[in-house]
Amino acid sequence: MPTGEFYNAAVDFLDRNVDEGRGASLAVRDPQRALSYRELRDAAARVAGLLARYGVQREQRIALLLFDTVSFPVFFWGAIRAGVVPVLLNTRLTAEQYRYMLEDSRAQLVLVSPDLQPVIEEAASGLPGLKAILPIGEDAPEPPDALLAEYSPGAPAVTCADEVAYWLYSSGTTGMPKGVMHVHSTPRAICRTSGKNLIGFREDDLSFSTAKCFFAYGLSNSLFVPAGAGGAALLCPEHSTPTVVCELMRRFPPTMFYAVPTLYALILNDENCQRDAGWQRVRLCFSAGEALPAHIGEAWSARFGVDIINGVGTTEMNHLFLANVPGKVEYGTAGVPVTGYELKLVDDQNTVVGDMTCGELLVRGPTAAQGYWNQRDKSRRIFEGEWTRTGDKYERRADGVYLYCGRSDDMFKVSGIWVSPNEVEAALASHPRVLEAAVIPFESSDGLLKPKAFVVLREPGDAALERALYEELKVHVKRSIGPWKYPRWIEFVPRLPRTATGKLQRYKLREWSELLARRKKEDSARQ
Repeated sequence: MPTGEFYNAAVDFLDRNVDEGRGASLAVRDPQRALSYRELRDAAARVAGLLARYGVQREQRIALLLFDTVSFPVFFWGAIRAGVVPVLLNTRLTAEQYRYMLEDSRAQLVLVSPDLQPVIEEAASGLPGLKAILPIGEDAPEPPDALLAEYSPGAPAVTCADEVAYWLYSSGTTGMPKGVMHVHSTPRAICRTSGKNLIGFREDDLSFSTAKCFFAYGLSNSLFVPAGAGGAALLCPEHSTPTVVCELMRRFPPTMFYAVPTLYALILNDENCQRDAGWQRVRLCFSAGEALPAHIGEAWSARFGVDIINGVGTTEMNHLFLANVPGKVEYGTAGVPVTGYELKLVDDQNTVVGDMTCGELLVRGPTAAQGYWNQRDKSRRIFEGEWTRTGDKYERRADGVYLYCGRSDDMFKVSGIWVSPNEVEAALASHPRVLEAAVIPFESSDGLLKPKAFVVLREPGDAALERALYEELKVHVKRSIGPWKYPRWIEFVPRLPRTATGKLQRYKLREWSELLARRKKEDSARQ
C-alpha cells in the first residue's frame, strides 16, 4: 500500500467487496435489519451529501455516539469515504465526559442514537462550533434510509494511506481519555495481521463481538476484520448481558465470538446459557481488554467445547498484537507476538531485559496510531519512533511465550518482592465461591504496602458467610501463589468498577478504600 498515493479505507472495505462480486452478500446485521455490501456501500456513499448540507468539510471531525446497529458502519464508513474524520464516543458516559470530548475534538456535528440525545444535548449546551445534533436510528423522527434518500451517492474523497481516518478515545481507566488518531491504512493492516495471520477469518464467517464498535477491539472485530475478508458481522445495540448475548446467539448463530473476560465469567455463571444450537457453529472465541484468568478459559472449554483465544491489544495499536495461537492455547499466558508485530521488554532505564525478567512491553507494528490529539508530552512518552509503549508489564519465557504481570503503575512490593495484582486476582478467582476479584496496594498501620482485595461472590451470602470466607480466601491465596502475596484486607462488593469496555478502574477502588478508611476512623472516634 504505497504512501502518498490515493487510498481511501472505505473504498477498500466497501466498494472493493462490491467490485469483487459480493454486492449481494451479507455485510452486517443487527436484531432488526440486515445490509448487503451493495446496500452498505450505497448508503455510505450518500453520507457525503448529508455532511455537506451542514457545512462539514474535508478533514474536519464529526462525533458518532451510536449504538451498535447497521447505522454505525453506514455513517462510520460514509464519513471516511467523504474524507471527514469520525470520532467514536463511548455510549455509557456522563454529560461532563461528553462535553470534554466534544470540546477536545472540536466536532462539527454529532450523530446520536435517539435514546442518548438528551445527555448529548446537555453536554453540548452552548458549545461554539457545533453545527447540529442529528438523531440517527429507526426510531428517529427521520429513519436513516429516509434521511439519506434525498442525497445522491458521491464520489470518494481523494485521501491517502497516511491521512488520519478516524479517532478512538482511550478508555480512561486513570482519568479523562485521550483522542487517539488512526490513519486510513490501519484497518487494512489489521486484516492482514490479526484477521489473516491470527484469526484466519473467512468469507463464510459471521462475527459477533460483544465489545462495542466505539471500542478499538470491537471496531476491528465488527467492521474491519469481517469486511476485510468479505464476511459478515452481527451487531448488538443492547448492553451485552448473558441473557441478551445468548438470545442473539440462538437467533443468528455466529462462527466467531468476541468478548471480555468479565462477560465470559458471567455467561459461565448463568445456568440459562447452556450449550445449544446458538453455540455449536462457533469455531473460535476471543478475549481481550484485560488478562483472561486461566480458570475461566478452562471452564469455558469444558462447557462449550471451544477454546478462548486470549489476546492483547491497545487503543493505540487498535487491535491484537500478542495472543495465544488457535489450536495451541495455553491458559494463563498471553501467548506469542502476532505475525507482523515485534515486541520487546525493557526495565525502568529502558534497557532490554532477558527471559523471565519482568519489564514494560513495547510493540512495533503497522497499526500504531499517529499520536494523541493535543497532548504532545504524552505522545512523546508513548510513541517512541517505531515503538509504542503499552504501560503493561510482562515476562517472556525461553520459548517466546509472554506472561502478564500487570500494569506498570499497579505493581508494588511486599517484603521487598514485586507483587502483581493480576496474579493475586487470579488466585482469588480460582476459589469456587468467587466470581471475580480486584487487588490494589493499601498502606498498613506501619506504613507498608500490602495487598487489599475486593471480591464479588457468585452467590452473595450473609455476614457470617463472609467472615468465614475472609479467612478461607487468605489461606487459599497463600497456598496458591505464596504466603507474602495474600490480601491482608478483603471487601465483599456487589460489583467491580469498570469502564464500558470492561476494563477495571483501579483508581476507583483506591477511592473506595480511602472512603472506607475515613468512615472507620470516624466511627472509632465517635465510640
